[in-house]
This record gives sequence, C-alpha cells and structure tokens, in this order.
Amino acid sequence: MQRKFIKKTMNRKIYAHLALLGAATAWGLMSPIGKIAMEDAISGISMAYFRMLGGAVCFWLASFLAPREHVNARDLKLLFFASMLGIVCNQGCFTFGISLTSPINAPIVATTAPIITMIVAAIILKEPITGKKFTGVILGSIGALTLILSSSVAANSKEGNIVGDLLCLVSQFCFCFYLIIFKGLISRYNIFTLMKWMFTYAAICFLPFALSDVTSIPYAEVDTKIWLCVAYVVFGGTFLAYILMMIGQKNLRPTVVSMYNYMQPIAGTAVSMALGMGTFGIVKGIAVALVFIGVYIVTQSKSREQVLAEKQNKK
Repeated sequence: MQRKFIKKTMNRKIYAHLALLGAATAWGLMSPIGKIAMEDAISGISMAYFRMLGGAVCFWLASFLAPREHVNARDLKLLFFASMLGIVCNQGCFTFGISLTSPINAPIVATTAPIITMIVAAIILKEPITGKKFTGVILGSIGALTLILSSSVAANSKEGNIVGDLLCLVSQFCFCFYLIIFKGLISRYNIFTLMKWMFTYAAICFLPFALSDVTSIPYAEVDTKIWLCVAYVVFGGTFLAYILMMIGQKNLRPTVVSMYNYMQPIAGTAVSMALGMGTFGIVKGIAVALVFIGVYIVTQSKSREQVLAEKQNKK
C-alpha cells in the first residue's frame, strides 16, 4: 500500500515537472511573438486585456467540460485577491513592460523570480533556504543569464527602458507572492474552476484601464499576422500555459515552480535556432546545462516538512 502511494506521488511530481516545462516553453515564446504584435497596432495595455478577456472566455468554455464545483463566498473573495496578484498585476505589468523595454531585458528581469520566491517563501512559509536550494537557484540564474546575454537576439535588440524593466520586475514580485500566499486555496479546487473566476475578475477590473486603448484599435486595418500573434498570446501563452502552471503549482513547492522561469530563454533559443536566427555553441550548451542542473538541485532540496520531520526523529 505504501509503495503504491509513493509511486503515485512520484508520478504526480513527474507530470507536474513536465507541465511546468510546457508552461515555461509557452511563456518563453510569448515574449518575441507578443513583441511582434505590439510593434504594430496593438498596445501593451490592449494585449494585456486581450489575455485577460480571452483567458476568461477560454476557461469558462472549458469549465463546462470539467466537474462542477461549488465555490463558497469566502473563497470567491480570496480568488478576487489572487486574480489581482496573479493576473492583473502580473500580466498587466509584464505585458505593458515588454511593450516599453527590449525583448532581451524582459527575460533577464524574469530570472529574479526564483530568488524572490525563495526569500519570500522563507519569510512567509518558513521554508528553509538550504545549501542545495541556494546553490540550485544561483546556478540556474547564472545559466539563464549566460544564455540570454549570449543570444544573437541581443545584438539586434533596441535599448531597454527603465520604466519597462521596473514593470517587468514588479510583475515578478506579484507572481511570487501569488505562488506563496494562495497555494492552499489552489489545492482546494480544479484548475478550470479557479481560472474561470480569476480571469473573470481580472477582465472586469482591468477594463477601465484598457477601454480607451482597446476601442481605438483600427481593427479592419490590422494585418492577419498580428492577429495570429495575438491568438497565440491568448491561447498558447495564457490559456494552455496557465493550465500547465496550475498542474505544477498543485504538486510542487513555490520555489521549484518559480525555477522554471529559467527554462523560458531556452525555449526562445530553440525557436531562434529552428528558424535559422541563431546558433548553438559551447557557451550556450554550458548555460543550458547549468539551468537543468540548478532546477534538479532545487527539486532535491528539503522542504519545511522534511526538515521538521528530521528534527522530530532526532528527538
């Protein structure tokens, strides 16, 4: 019986890691694809709203195929605040930040997420900052930064923008607090129940900020390529990515979840190589290896429960 339980737990964790890898890939592709759309008729605020409204529609439609769940009034209130941190502030700041800064600066700022999450989790959840966890986070950040800075995209990128960089940084803080504060709430409901309410709240609350931009878009004049980029951001970078991220968040610790931010530049590099826009050399190979080693080390670090259990056994 115990073996079956351990095997089931291990399988859940493997699926969670694969889901997070998929989410990181989808988000890694979103920055360059979204940037294409936002260089034309779509503003950063409009793109952020399309993500929220499109996400709400997708998750409500998907929820009709999922088991029906009743959400009590207290949890509906909590979901409102979760949506403010995890969607409105996170998506709004990051998407608008991308429109202002360079495509190379945004992923560099995103590498701060695991470090922020590790520190905040230690303060709020009392998660220990073990030697393994610290080493894994640092190795991962070195690998991700090396990969980003060695990318051929950097040579063609425009200069960054301090406001855009700060907005991207704020989005990382918001997402880290969301991962940590609402982990308990997320474990109580299925993905579609959680996301349909969170995206609905987000779309309603962000509408006053986006209404002017959204209504001023010359829809008939926007090229089909731009709408395809928007469609990817909404369906791939939002709907599918959030489903995959929630699977990981339900089964893994916040620091482990945030470590998959380091996989995003790997996705961008792979796409640039596939399109003949970049090359893969020794430096990038070492960088990718450091990212994978860093993620692995963090997954092997001890959780708070394990540390407490060891102390109890010693007594």
